[in-house]
Amino acid sequence: MINIVGAKRAMLAIVLVCAVLTYGGVSLFVVAFAVYPFASELFKAADIPKRLIPGTIALGAFTFTMDAFPGTPQIQNIIPTTFFKTDTWAAPWLGLIGGIFVFFAGMAYLEWKRRQAHSAGEGYGTGHTMEPEAFADSALPSPFLAVAPLILVGVMNKVFITMIPLYYGKTFDFAASGLKEVAKVPPVTVGSISGVWAVEGALLCGILLVLACSFTRIKKNFNTGINMSIAGSLLATINTASEYGFGAVIASLPGFTSVKEGIGATITNPLVNEAVTVTTLAGITGSASGGMSIALAAMGQTYLEQAQKFGIDPQVLHRVASMASGGMDTLPHNGAVITLLTVTGLTHKQSYKDIFAITCIKTLACFLIIGVYYLTGIV
Repeated sequence: MINIVGAKRAMLAIVLVCAVLTYGGVSLFVVAFAVYPFASELFKAADIPKRLIPGTIALGAFTFTMDAFPGTPQIQNIIPTTFFKTDTWAAPWLGLIGGIFVFFAGMAYLEWKRRQAHSAGEGYGTGHTMEPEAFADSALPSPFLAVAPLILVGVMNKVFITMIPLYYGKTFDFAASGLKEVAKVPPVTVGSISGVWAVEGALLCGILLVLACSFTRIKKNFNTGINMSIAGSLLATINTASEYGFGAVIASLPGFTSVKEGIGATITNPLVNEAVTVTTLAGITGSASGGMSIALAAMGQTYLEQAQKFGIDPQVLHRVASMASGGMDTLPHNGAVITLLTVTGLTHKQSYKDIFAITCIKTLACFLIIGVYYLTGIV
């Protein structure tokens, strides 16, 4: 990526690397750990302030490839499939339009901040904490082999989305398996969970390809790698779990019910109502997936009924909900934001304002695609 865009365009290179990883199925929490060392090296070389790294990673990992681009395997694009009986490729044109808008608007903001810092004589800075070790040149695999697992995830996601309903039909009956242990489990509607199955299967294929191509290399440092993986996953898991717990407490309070009912009474347009409700709850809970799950569990069927009444394709409901969840979710108490700042060794005071600017752009993009849909009817 650096060879394509040039080392001087450090911000663009990091955004594109984050986008490739998240669209290829790598968790956005993992991306923060994986990309930061490279971002630090590039920002030092280009003498760009370190405080801009979180905003740059946030644009690449937490925005257009998280919930806008069709087919993304991130959880924010999977949850709506269980409520609207859609798949991860729902409303592809609206997703592309919204995602492209976020990318260009976000890059324009980051470049403006970089030029401001350069004019003020501000460079990378000194005395930072959590500085990564200097990168040592070593034998690297071919670029094609490096991205092959990511490409495989995208391809197999589409294949499984198509094949699972054909293989299993509309419902899956556990009793038909002949196993007494699961005979009492009620049949499941395949359409409501095929999106989850497809992504899980695609990620498994990507993992198997990595093992097949790099088993010797992985085996050498297996214990070290496993320990680092567990430590990183625990940080991300505990941060996210705490936000889910916080969200559950908020959802049980009378004030939460008042907010939900107030939005429903004030905004009658189903798409705007959905966008406002989902992004508001995501902001309150500090979690995109948590806020969207709460909103759709409470209002999903209502949105479907209203969509049918107004002739709105359920795919549009899916894309609006997905993008709205990635709107105001990245408030200061968001688990991903806390993780990103912890990994980079920066504080909210130093770097959060740039993350918030990206948050505002994300939120605006959700309402942009609603406007595009009503003006053109494109899905």
